[in-house]
Amino acid sequence: MPQQAHGGNLAWAAALAGCSPDAIVDFSASISPLGPPDSVIAAIVSQLGNLRHYPDPEYSELRLALGHFHQVPSEWILPGNGSAELLTLIGRELAQLSATMLITPAFGDYYRTLAAYNAKVLEFPLISSEQRVPLAVAGRLAHAKLPNSLSTDCGLLLNNPHNPTGELFSRASILPYLEEFALVVVDEAFMDFLPPDEEQSLIGLVQEYENLVILRSLTKFYSLPGLRLGYAIAHPHRLAKWQSWRDPWPVNTLAAAAAIAALQDTEFQQHTWKWLPQARNQLFQGIASIPGLQPLEGAVNYLLVESQQSTSQLQKKLLQQYQILIRDCLSFKELGDRYFRVSIRSDADNQRLLTALQSVLSNEY
Repeated sequence: MPQQAHGGNLAWAAALAGCSPDAIVDFSASISPLGPPDSVIAAIVSQLGNLRHYPDPEYSELRLALGHFHQVPSEWILPGNGSAELLTLIGRELAQLSATMLITPAFGDYYRTLAAYNAKVLEFPLISSEQRVPLAVAGRLAHAKLPNSLSTDCGLLLNNPHNPTGELFSRASILPYLEEFALVVVDEAFMDFLPPDEEQSLIGLVQEYENLVILRSLTKFYSLPGLRLGYAIAHPHRLAKWQSWRDPWPVNTLAAAAAIAALQDTEFQQHTWKWLPQARNQLFQGIASIPGLQPLEGAVNYLLVESQQSTSQLQKKLLQQYQILIRDCLSFKELGDRYFRVSIRSDADNQRLLTALQSVLSNEY
């Protein structure tokens, strides 16, 4: 069974480890260990009787809830079957431009959607393959590293916070690109892990810039990847065009109900914001204390780690000896076999990872 170029492939991991998928401790998918919230489970159960009906094709209630949550008119919001579906729609539009710029290393699904429509891609590094250090400073994109003259017929696709580095770019550092690019797509799939006073979202600027698109996901923060739910925030004319391109009813009834409940669960949100910084710091310090490993500072629920040893071999040993799955970075060509990524999990799981890493790597030094 081939490994897919993303985290969370438990079937592949279980086959390599020789155990059931349930036995795998998954650090490869950046999903919160705190959910799904009880309120979301209750909302799903309450809608089981409605499975005999088609969803509302306009998703009016869901869009109203999202609009209220973000203080944006509901017509500026388009729910989708995960961010992947919306990325596919965006790729079709970006391919109509002369080129699309990616900040690399870039999420693999960006390449998928752009390649599907034969879009021209221009790559500019956030991490130097020679220096192996971030080029962003103090949360600001290295604007001087980008080309001085960009065609107004180009697009920009980036994520903030950045995946896989965890870097949080300031709102101010992205703003200049809204004047330089024909279309700017900011994937904020992990932004909700930042409390409101720390996040750097551009949602508040969508109504000022017709060329700005924001992508959001509810699956990571609320631990709902199996439901597949994301949404785009953009100009209604653009969203209406995308709606005409896609199949009807992309979001199922249970996912819509779960999203509405999740948005209203302020207790779960506050708990996550309180839990994450300490858990992330403890895992960061634990990894940094292991010879041969150097984690990068991050703002969200995962850490990118540089290793002096082959991370693909490390991944295999952790699976076979400890049933632990880490995310190798072979799909990020700028990182290769010397980086891996781990999500922040429970204290017990994090300690299990640290113990396994120390055991495996102690034989290498």
